Amino acid sequence: MSVSRASSRTYLRLSILSVLSLLAVNTAMAAISENASINDSNLPQVELDEIVVTATRTPTKTSNVIAQTRVIDKEELQRYQGQTVTDVLKNQPGINITQSGGMGTNSNFYMRGYDSKQVLVLIDGIRYSSVSLGSPSLNLLSADQIDRIEIFTKGNSVEQSNVSTTVGYGSNNHYQVGVTGQLKNDTSSLSLGVSRNKTDGFNAIANRNSFDYNADDDGFESTNVSLALQHKFTNALSAGISGLYSDSTTEFDSAGKVIPYAYSDQKNGSANAYLQYKTPLTLTRLSYGQSIDKSTSHDNNSISYDNGSQFDTTQEQARLETSINAQPGTVIVGAEWLSQKLDASNVKVFNADFSDFTATAYDPDDRDVKSAFVGYQLADTYYDLQANYRVDDNSQYGNESTYNLGAAIRPLAGMRIGANYATGFRAPTFNDLYYPGDNNPNLKPERSENTEVFIEYANDMQTSRLTGYHTDAEDLIASGTNISEAKIKGLSLTSDWNMNDFIFGLGYDYLDAKNKTKTNANFDQQLPYRPKNSGLVYIGYQQPTFDMRLEAKYSDDRLTTENNELDRYTLLNLSGSAYITPNLRANLRVDNITDEDYTLASQFGNEYATEGTSYFTSLTYNWY
Repeated sequence: MSVSRASSRTYLRLSILSVLSLLAVNTAMAAISENASINDSNLPQVELDEIVVTATRTPTKTSNVIAQTRVIDKEELQRYQGQTVTDVLKNQPGINITQSGGMGTNSNFYMRGYDSKQVLVLIDGIRYSSVSLGSPSLNLLSADQIDRIEIFTKGNSVEQSNVSTTVGYGSNNHYQVGVTGQLKNDTSSLSLGVSRNKTDGFNAIANRNSFDYNADDDGFESTNVSLALQHKFTNALSAGISGLYSDSTTEFDSAGKVIPYAYSDQKNGSANAYLQYKTPLTLTRLSYGQSIDKSTSHDNNSISYDNGSQFDTTQEQARLETSINAQPGTVIVGAEWLSQKLDASNVKVFNADFSDFTATAYDPDDRDVKSAFVGYQLADTYYDLQANYRVDDNSQYGNESTYNLGAAIRPLAGMRIGANYATGFRAPTFNDLYYPGDNNPNLKPERSENTEVFIEYANDMQTSRLTGYHTDAEDLIASGTNISEAKIKGLSLTSDWNMNDFIFGLGYDYLDAKNKTKTNANFDQQLPYRPKNSGLVYIGYQQPTFDMRLEAKYSDDRLTTENNELDRYTLLNLSGSAYITPNLRANLRVDNITDEDYTLASQFGNEYATEGTSYFTSLTYNWY
C-alpha cells in the first residue's frame, strides 16, 4: 500500500478499486476528494507494486516517487480474507478509522489530518465516491476483489491462466465463498471474479442515550463481481475494459424510533474502458468510465419505509492524455471531463426533538468539471524531479488552478533527501450544501498549501523514511461550516526490515491538526478524530510453505465532533498462512487478541460498538 500526500486534495491510491479497482485484488486505489481540483501526481497514494502508476500517471518505481508512498500487494492482501478495504486500511501506519458498528456500517478514514472526503480515491483511474457524502464506500468493497492498493481491479495484471476458489468462516457466523478465473495468451487476457460475503454481525450500539435503539445484532451481506479484459491488436495499439461491482445490505439501528428491521441496500461500483496507442516517443491513452454509489435506506428517515429513502449518485469521466519521451524525462499533457449527478427521493429529516421533519431538496443536483493538465517527471540515478500544473473549470465554482513542485537527490548510496510543495482545492459536497438540517449553501471551497520534506535510506535489508509535513488550510469544511484557518503539521516515520526468514518494522505518526481561527469557539483545539500519536509495530516469520505475522496498532485519545473524548487503545492482531499442498493454501487471521474494549466513533451521546476478539479462517485452491 502506498500513501503519498501531495496536494490539498489528498491522493490516496489504494489498488483496491478497479471497477472498484480500489478493492479488487488487482485494484489500485487513488483517493482524492471527489470535487477537489488537485495535482494528481501529488496526492497521497497507496500502492502494492514496485512500479506505481497512480501517483505519477506514468509507470514509476516507488524509489523514484517523491511523495510518500506505501504499497499493499496481493501477498499482504491475502492476510485480509473475508474483510473489506476499510479493514485493510485501519491496520496501515498513518491511517485512522471511524466506524459506526461492524462490517458494512458507515466509516471514514483519516490520513495526515485529512478525512476521506479530502482524499481522491480512484478505481482503475476512475473517481470513486458518493457525490452526496463526498466519501468513498470502502466499507462495502471486498478486499478479495483487489489486486493492490494503488487500486486496480483484480485481473489487470494476469500472469498466467488459472482458476482459484476460496471458502472461509469466522466469528459471528461470518462466511465467504469466491471463485476467480483468469485466461491469458500472447495477445489477450481475461479475468472474472465472483464472491459472496455474509455475517450476522454484532450489536452496534455500545451505550445508549434517551433515544430508542434495537439491542440486536446488525448483519451484513454482499455479492461482489470484478471483470478485466485486455487485448493487444498490434505492438502499438491495445484496448481494455474493467469493472468492479458490489451489491450489499447493511442492518443498522435507527435513531428516534424503534424500527424492528432498519437496513440499507447499496449498489456500488466502477467501470472503465480505454484505448491506448504507443510509439517510440509517445504513449496516448483515451479512457471513459463511470462509478456509482446508490443507497436505499429503510428506516424512520424514509417518508415511506417500504420504498426507502434513496440517494443515487453517478460520476462519469472521460480522459485523454499523452506521455512524451522528452529525453531526459517525460512530459505529460492531457484533458479530462467529469460529470457528477445526484438523485435523492423519499427522504425526511427530523428536528432535534425527533418530532417533525422536512423533506430534502437539492438544487442544483449536478455539476461538471472540465480540466486540463501538464506535467514533467525525471527519474535519474542521482536525482528525481516532478512538476505539475492543472486547471479546473467547475460549473458551480468557476476556474481554479493547482500545482506542485518536487525534487529529491541521492547524496550517498542508498540515501535520498527531498521536498515537495503543492496547492489544493476542494468544492463542498451536495450534502454539505443542501442536506436539510445541516445545509449551508454559502459554504466556500477549501484551499490549501502543502509542504513536505523527507530523508530516506534503503539497502538490501531495509527501507526507512522520516517525513515532515505542514499544511495551511483555508476555509476547511467541517460539520457543515468553514473553519477559516486550520494548520496541520506532523512527522511520519516508517521502517521495514527483511532479514533472512524474519521481517519486522514499525510506523509512528505525530499529528498536530488544529483549528486556528481565533474567533471560533474551538480555537487551538485538535480537529475531531485526529489522534496526536499513533503507531504500528510488527514482526513476522516466513518460509516457502508457511508464514505468520504479529502486529500491534496504537491510537491516542481523540475528540469527537461533539467534543467528547474517545480513549486510546492498542490492538494486537495475528495472521498466518500455510500451504497444505502446492495448490492448497490455508489462511487464519485473529484480530484484537487481548479483547481490548475500544470505541471508534460517537454521535448524539451514543458510542458505537467495536468487535472483541474475532477470527476468520479460509482455504484457497488454485488450478494452474
